[in-house]
Amino acid sequence: QLQIVESGGGLVQPGGSLRLSCAASGFTFRITTMTWVRQAPGKGLEWISGISGGGGSTSYSDSVKGRFTISRDNVKNMLYLQMNNLKPDDTAVYYCTRFSNPPRGQGTQVTVSS
Repeated sequence: QLQIVESGGGLVQPGGSLRLSCAASGFTFRITTMTWVRQAPGKGLEWISGISGGGGSTSYSDSVKGRFTISRDNVKNMLYLQMNNLKPDDTAVYYCTRFSNPPRGQGTQVTVSS
């Protein structure tokens, strides 16, 4: 049974950092391209980053490029998102997804505010 559980969100001041984690099971994680998407209050889903199955290829939206880093551990079936220099516009619920699939987990709330 497919399971995706995000964690690591919280309240952080502008300029701060957070590391999101995603525990995945129920599919062949190591060959699956994974993405992080987010949904800000009152807005639609926004793709922000993706990583190939082997981890050798990554991509980022312009809104997070240079501040966020995606990574994965295929032994532990974990996906990560290191977020630095956070801005109020980064406030959203963050979801870990399989490429081209909608979010399945509850997501994790990130709030950037002073």
